[in-house]
Amino acid sequence: MSNYKKAYIAGGCFWGMEDLFRVRPGVIDTEVGYQGGQNDNPTYKNHPGHAEGIEITYDPNVTSFKGLLDFFFRIHNPTTIDRQGNDIGSSYRSAIFYQNEEEKAEAKQMIKIVNDSKKWDGKVATTLEPFAPFWKAEPEHQDYLVKKPNGYTCHFLRFEDSFI
Repeated sequence: MSNYKKAYIAGGCFWGMEDLFRVRPGVIDTEVGYQGGQNDNPTYKNHPGHAEGIEITYDPNVTSFKGLLDFFFRIHNPTTIDRQGNDIGSSYRSAIFYQNEEEKAEAKQMIKIVNDSKKWDGKVATTLEPFAPFWKAEPEHQDYLVKKPNGYTCHFLRFEDSFI
């Protein structure tokens, strides 16, 4: 029996987020999908209110929830509301879907650390949302940038140095 944990985040188009997280130390698996919206069984063409998010399965002996959030805040712009790069709309919001009060507290603490660092020009607009069902995206969206290495992404490492 493993003691792996899962984390749920959204930060714009799920392709780029997944591509960067899937190779992080301690990350066991990633899945892209839809979370926090208005319909069951959402699809790429029908996911009202859902964020394009990722489910990260990780080994807490190698990385932590806070460590994942630190990387999250370095690979997308958390100061824009409903936007990353050319993608605009609530699907592309920056969000942390916390599963318990401990994750919520760590997320709040991380947002304060990021804001206090003043590395970003604006304040963090990332929403903290209670966990909602995670609906796995269609197979063609899983590991998209592995399948299409020159595909679209607006995610990249913006800060080498950790916030923590």
